Amino acid sequence: MSLIPYSLSRAILFGMQPEAAHDFTMDMLAKGQNSPLACAWRQTRVSDPVTLAGLSFPNRVGMAAGLDKNARAIDGLGAMGFGFVEVGTVTPLAQPGNPKPRMFRIPERDALINRLGFNNGGLEAFIANVKKAQFRNQANPLLLGLNIGKNAATPIEEATSDYLRCLDAVYPHADYITVNISSPNTKNLRALQSDEALDALLSALVARREQLAREHGRHKPVFLKIAPDLTEEQVAVIAASLQAHGMDGVIATNTTISRDAVQGLQHAEETGGLSGRPVFEASNAVIRQLRAALGPQFPIIGVGGIMSGADAVEKIKAGADVVQIYTGLIYKGPALVPEIAQALKAQGGRR
Repeated sequence: MSLIPYSLSRAILFGMQPEAAHDFTMDMLAKGQNSPLACAWRQTRVSDPVTLAGLSFPNRVGMAAGLDKNARAIDGLGAMGFGFVEVGTVTPLAQPGNPKPRMFRIPERDALINRLGFNNGGLEAFIANVKKAQFRNQANPLLLGLNIGKNAATPIEEATSDYLRCLDAVYPHADYITVNISSPNTKNLRALQSDEALDALLSALVARREQLAREHGRHKPVFLKIAPDLTEEQVAVIAASLQAHGMDGVIATNTTISRDAVQGLQHAEETGGLSGRPVFEASNAVIRQLRAALGPQFPIIGVGGIMSGADAVEKIKAGADVVQIYTGLIYKGPALVPEIAQALKAQGGRR
């Protein structure tokens, strides 16, 4: 990290099983985040403020959900220079996720496959960790997104109740909330992206959000996170639903189930969601379709395969307003954060 060359840290971490390396890193960030140890990865945040969905983002690079599922290391991640950090996915009840092994590296393509399955400690532990975070005490705090999902044991027909329960719990503590209906690792979850199911879910969420806004005296933006494995017709339906229900924005995209870009490589046939460089173009294609359908003002967070500042600029040119990274951080290290932030500051917005 900033005091230790990431090439050395990566060599050590990549010598471990992927999930063990993930757990080790999160433990280190969580335990050292508000101590002198944080200087090992602390980086000056690039200032590039942008207003989106009524929120003031300190810069345009964020941490995507999935790395910190239990909100243990908000301050540690924030110290890397992100303008916003999204944690989760959290489900109402704690659940172990899918059987191990469930994470696999494909280093030839700067890629990962995971089938974690929303493993997390549940809402109570998640909210307790969010409350412990000290980032809001800073003069210019990063923004915090809280990502919500359904329990694996909840029938898909009853998924809305899980999302509403999560929304109720996270609303007071989030700057924005993300509704995750696009993970490929919870059975039938992506069926919620279909027109009738999506309309029913969004209608319920927006109604509850308006109620919560009145109760708490503040409107919190709600974003929908969608998959890259959608046809143009499906993207058009989702775009229409987002606007019809008054959603605040969309995050494009989650991981892909396609294996076209990694065929023949070790672990390529493992089930789960593929992230990293192979999803870059698919994500950009969905972003372009969304921007064309939604118009110039609708907020889009672009995520998928960003490995450099130049990649982030391409994501913005495709139609995103701000970006998030995950797999790029694992392969390239914390220096990727200011690299992206500087590139986007120099680029200056969508063209």
